[in-house]
Amino acid sequence: MSEHKLAPGDKAPDFTLPDAYGKPVSLSSLRGQQVIVYFYPAAMTPGCTREACDFRDSLSALAAAGTTVLGISPDEPAKLAKFRDRDHLTFPLLSDPSRQVHEAYGAYGEKMLYGKVTVGVIRSTFVIDPDGVVAKAYYNVKATGHVERLRKDLGI
Repeated sequence: MSEHKLAPGDKAPDFTLPDAYGKPVSLSSLRGQQVIVYFYPAAMTPGCTREACDFRDSLSALAAAGTTVLGISPDEPAKLAKFRDRDHLTFPLLSDPSRQVHEAYGAYGEKMLYGKVTVGVIRSTFVIDPDGVVAKAYYNVKATGHVERLRKDLGI
């Protein structure tokens, strides 16, 4: 478990993970466009649903600005497919059950949950520039209002 945090200017760790269809998606295949990579604890939970739906509802504005969205959780592809279908999510949800990619991004480790220190997924979002470099890194974000803040920060 790493406590390593990424910062703007760091090279974004590359990854290839299966999406809800079981199809591999690689960060490196998206070079040339801005990519938002966000980590969330669990599909189909209230906070994660709100955040995913906010991204879904902002997708056309983000796409118009040349930005792709990828959501990553430890869930298996079958659960991601249910989440995608239930909430009509139209961007890739990627499966990282080993949490290796979470750890590479510093999105897994100690966090506060209801006033107690626990170990788990740290809700985090990264904006990766077209060259594969971290432009923005947000840790411990709140599910509600996060996408709106992100859009404001990106001028979208």
